[in-house]
Amino acid sequence: MILTTCAACAAPLAHNAPRCVRCHTRYCDANCQHDHWRRGHKQICKKIHRGGNAEQYYADKKYKEAVAVAVEACADNVKGETCYICTQALHWKTKEGLVRGCACRGTAGFAHVSCLAEQAKLLFAEAEENNLAEKVMNERWNRWHACSLCEQEYHGVVRCALGWACWKTYVGRPETDEARCMAMNQLGLGLSAARHHEASLSVKEAELSLRRRLGDSERNILVVQGNLTNTYHKLGRFEEALSMERDIYSGRLKLLGEEHLQTLSAAANYAMTLKDLERFEEAKELFRKTLPVARRVLGETNILTLRMLWSYARTLYLDARATLDDLREAVETLEAIAPLWKRVLGESHPETPAILRALKEARKALAARAASSSSAA
Repeated sequence: MILTTCAACAAPLAHNAPRCVRCHTRYCDANCQHDHWRRGHKQICKKIHRGGNAEQYYADKKYKEAVAVAVEACADNVKGETCYICTQALHWKTKEGLVRGCACRGTAGFAHVSCLAEQAKLLFAEAEENNLAEKVMNERWNRWHACSLCEQEYHGVVRCALGWACWKTYVGRPETDEARCMAMNQLGLGLSAARHHEASLSVKEAELSLRRRLGDSERNILVVQGNLTNTYHKLGRFEEALSMERDIYSGRLKLLGEEHLQTLSAAANYAMTLKDLERFEEAKELFRKTLPVARRVLGETNILTLRMLWSYARTLYLDARATLDDLREAVETLEAIAPLWKRVLGESHPETPAILRALKEARKALAARAASSSSAA
């Protein structure tokens, strides 16, 4: 259940907490349930039941809210465009407007969230029905979070709306169904993309608890833990993130080897947290060990490679003990990856301004250190 807090008092709930017999709204205990009934649940209980019970009702409601937010956020950039899936400006059924939250440019990539969700649903359903290979299943599933045109992940509120779309599609399946587990994962990542980090944390913790309860594989557990540490990081809980990231990196290194994408991702997360804790020497050592592997295996324009280089550069210039050579390397690194970042992800990506700010900061730090060295000489 994604409804992880009591409807009456908002206290955290166990997965088997008591619930309303009719609509399955969940509570700490009978006292909270009786209190909530008196405070208004009596009036909406039947409505929630007719909407598919509490989890489905809540998912549908949050999906509509998330779509409205995404459409409003994209409104200024979609005027005069049409959906590349249904070819209409307004969705024929929902009347929702267009969004675009990927790396498409020009007139490409505009769509309705409903159309994107229906496309992903149909593609994955076909793969399930025909029992297609795991690789094909994963490629089909990617339509829930990546554009079929530019192949880049959706970001921001568009990713969040698709997360809710995915969750509402599969929430009615049994807890043991893998698509339901993956939908929970998509929701957590979508909430993170929209910076709803507290809500994302609740979802990711629920997913980790579920997968452990179901006895999932070590590899899948490590993936969920990795997503969870990213949220710890966003919330400033660096020590908690670091402890888990160290174990994740070690586990993936043993399980998958140093060249696997998940191992490199774990190394990047671990090094970034070391940087944020100002343990710069350790961070630099890990980046210098793993960056050559990422460049060789993934390529210079891979998003993970670019993120690692960006974070490595920041590790260099944020260190108060950085040498002049360190600062030059930081500037040169950022100058090299900034145009690649804009080419791959576009100027509209929410992180593009941040990488340009990092370049500006690095140049400023280099200029200050060069001036200091000159005056000392």
